[in-house]
Amino acid sequence: MKTLLKRSLIAFGITVLFGGVVILIEYFGKQPMGLFAGSRPPDLGFNDGKFKLPSWKPNTVSSTVAKDDVHYIAPIAIAGDARQAWGKLTNLIKSQPRLSVIAERVDYLYVESRSAGLGFVDDVEFALDRNASVIHVRSGSRLGVRDFDVNRKRVENIRALFAAT
Repeated sequence: MKTLLKRSLIAFGITVLFGGVVILIEYFGKQPMGLFAGSRPPDLGFNDGKFKLPSWKPNTVSSTVAKDDVHYIAPIAIAGDARQAWGKLTNLIKSQPRLSVIAERVDYLYVESRSAGLGFVDDVEFALDRNASVIHVRSGSRLGVRDFDVNRKRVENIRALFAAT
């Protein structure tokens, strides 16, 4: 009985040690393994004036969903020339750390945002709506349920930087 307990404790200790090493590599490594990146969703895009619907999880915000306190966020208002505003936003996004442009089209921009440390990846989309003089936005976590308002704060930060430039 003591031998079984001893072996179990050793196995548990090795598991905890291995897990700790993996987390340290992810957090401090210059080339993290991407264990917390998740998979790129295959159904992103802006179709018929809307982004894909968020799931029930409170870790996605979108300007093209019905207004609610969890998922809705206002689009970015633009004044003046839509092309200039779109260029300004694109340049702003490209200048931000931990944001990588994955797809860039005339009126659509898809970006991945990688968190510092463990490297969680969020999918961020922008779409220019010239008729409404806005840039629609969607920002959502790939993994987990809660994001502690990271996606909402990201969009509001981009909105503030856009307004300031």
